[in-house]
Parts: sequence; C-alpha cells; structure tokens
Amino acid sequence: MYEIAHRVLTLRGDPPQDVVVTVGMPYEEPTGEWSCPYRIDGLDGWEHDRKVTGLDSLGAVELAMAMVRAAVTGSHEAKEGRLSWEDVPSGPRAQTVYVTWDRENDLAYIAMKHEIIPGEAVRQVVAEDVVLDYGEQGRLLGVELMNADVRLPTEMRM
Repeated sequence: MYEIAHRVLTLRGDPPQDVVVTVGMPYEEPTGEWSCPYRIDGLDGWEHDRKVTGLDSLGAVELAMAMVRAAVTGSHEAKEGRLSWEDVPSGPRAQTVYVTWDRENDLAYIAMKHEIIPGEAVRQVVAEDVVLDYGEQGRLLGVELMNADVRLPTEMRM
C-alpha cells in the first residue's frame, strides 16, 4: 500500500504501545469503481490490509476514514480507556515525500521536502541509475531515479 496518511495513537499499558492507522492511495478497480486501502496496526484483529470501495477516489477515501474511525472508537481498547490521541508516540515518525515522474525521459524524483530551492543541493552522489542530492548540513534532500518505469512501485507512478 502506498501510504498517503497515517496517525500514531498510544495504547496505554506496561509498556505503552503504538497503534498506527494508515490510509493508502485510492486506485481504480477494473470495474470503474475506486478502492482505498487502510490498515490499523496495534489493535487486536486489525493487523492486515483492508479496503473499501466507492464510486470515485474521494468517496473511497471518505469511506476508508469512516471505517478507521469506527474501528478505532469501537475497539475494546478505546472502550477500556486505554487508547490515547494526546500522548506523544514513541519511535521514529514517518516522513512525507513528494514524487514527480517525467515519463517522457523515464526519470523520477523523490523529494524529502515540498520544495527544493535551486542551489540548495550542494553535493550529489551517483550510484548506478540513482542520484542522491544532499544539502549543506549533509541531509538528504532528494533521490533521482533513472529507468523509473521499472524502479518505481506501481502505486507511486502518478
């Protein structure tokens, strides 16, 4: 599933655990309907991908959000008062990336931030068909993929 949104909740206990809610990118089914995958890790019985289907992509996303909301609030963990939206999640947080794909030249760029200013990349590392762009502080800014048609997962080819 190509993730478009997620939230980390805290399941109170000893030790506390994360409950990760993930909503994937909607996709068109062969029937013309749209499906939206979702997953809830950390709640009993929800640790596998599920999907809902709607008339269009927005309807599928809305249905996925409604299903997630119902599952989380209706869970025995929430009813027991052990599920919290306010606690700070433990561990690393996922980061949004921005993907552009130049189909004509078969190049994709995966940026680690919304906009990279010209000249911001001060160092490039080339490895096979991949170019890594780094900023002044050594932080990765983006990744350019050559032969993107075969290197990009299908769900990232927008």
